[in-house]
Amino acid sequence: MWYHHLNESAIPIHSHPPMSFLTFDDEKGVSDMIHIPRYAMGLAICHSLLLAAFAAHADDKHPLTPAQREKIEMKWTDELNAANAIVEKNPDDVNAYSRRGDAHFFLGHFDEAVADYDKMVELDADQDASHWRRGIAWFYAENYDEAAGQFERYHSFDDVDRENGIWRYLSQHRAKGKKTARQGLLKYKKDDREPFPSVYQLFAGEIEPQKILDDIDQAKISDAEREKRLFYAELYIGLNAAVEDEPEVARKHLHEAVKNTWAPSAGYGPHYMWEVGRLHYELLTNE
Repeated sequence: MWYHHLNESAIPIHSHPPMSFLTFDDEKGVSDMIHIPRYAMGLAICHSLLLAAFAAHADDKHPLTPAQREKIEMKWTDELNAANAIVEKNPDDVNAYSRRGDAHFFLGHFDEAVADYDKMVELDADQDASHWRRGIAWFYAENYDEAAGQFERYHSFDDVDRENGIWRYLSQHRAKGKKTARQGLLKYKKDDREPFPSVYQLFAGEIEPQKILDDIDQAKISDAEREKRLFYAELYIGLNAAVEDEPEVARKHLHEAVKNTWAPSAGYGPHYMWEVGRLHYELLTNE
């Protein structure tokens, strides 16, 4: 589409005089005149416009190659098939529903993921309050009230983890609007790992996104810790932009989150959230 728009605004070179004139002063102040064909100027302008267009849309290119995306899809399809086989043999295997729910979610089957996570709680009620994955699946299945309720219950399980409060805010924002979500931000008294306190300030309207990123960039921390903080910052700045209906901003930051080198192999929780970033980025780019 950008190429179409570029053509609409391109300069009709043939309608201009055949020559243009540029002047400049040398060191002695003598003015020289250079004759440049009009078509050359037109080509130069078009070239500049093309470069600007490419730069503006650089983030539209998926941070993963087609081969990487195909590999991910095959991985979770195989996992789904394996979990299906276990469930058929043992329909009361909680872990099988957990595996299958994750596979469904990572494949973008959000309703099916909710159903499997629900089954886990049905088989083991003790999993209810701590089941943050079910809250995220509800969010993407667009059942925002249920999602918010899940994160409220999780707060009774863990009142330190601001990442849970972030998801409740996102769910409340979708369900009832920004004002209600901001008024209902869960309260935290204990310290939490960075960058979650800063991100929480973003949702409270107390800090700008760029300040969060600048602070991470300037912090005296290891490269590994910086990459870790940048992942979560880019992810949640992007998700906040998404609920604020700013898709271009959301795509930009989610693109950076998916490109992050730490999250995909950092462990179960970070990897799950990396998949969330990937899925949301793809949802936005497929709109």
